Parts: sequence; C-alpha cells; structure tokens
Amino acid sequence: MSVDRDRVLRTFLPDGRLVSMPARAGKRRVLLEHIVTFFEPGVRYPESEVNLKLRAIYPADWVALRRYLVDERLLDRADGLYWRIGGYVEV
Repeated sequence: MSVDRDRVLRTFLPDGRLVSMPARAGKRRVLLEHIVTFFEPGVRYPESEVNLKLRAIYPADWVALRRYLVDERLLDRADGLYWRIGGYVEV
C-alpha cells in the first residue's frame, strides 16, 4: 500500500505541529522524513537545541519524537550531539 505523503502531513501536521504519532510504520516514516528536514545535513546540534526544535513541533512528547528519529536512522547521536544521517536532501 502506497502512502499519500501530502495527506499524511495534512492529517498529522495540520498547523505545523504534530497532533499525534501515526501508529502505522509507513505513515510514521513519511512524517519523520519531513521532520528531519528541519535539521541541516552536516551540522551537529547539542541535545538542548534538538529538544527546542522538536518541542516546537510536538510539545506532548518531543523525547519520543527524538527517539523515533534516531531509531529510524534519520538522526544519529554521540557525546550529547545529534546530526542528520538520513531523509530527503534537496540539491
């Protein structure tokens, strides 16, 4: 089954804020790939800055959102720093 990216984003990010985390893996992946674009490739972010960005999107549980991004191999982390390792990059 194909996932309609625009529909997923309209449903779960109606005003740029995440209303809930999709239960289906395909929809969740679409959403996470969109959210990771808020992080520049090649830039290392301290955890506090990652938390601020994610809290603005999903104040209900930005910690879970951060964990999803790491688990889905869209962000990586070491020594309190996070950086983007996946997702779409416009060239």
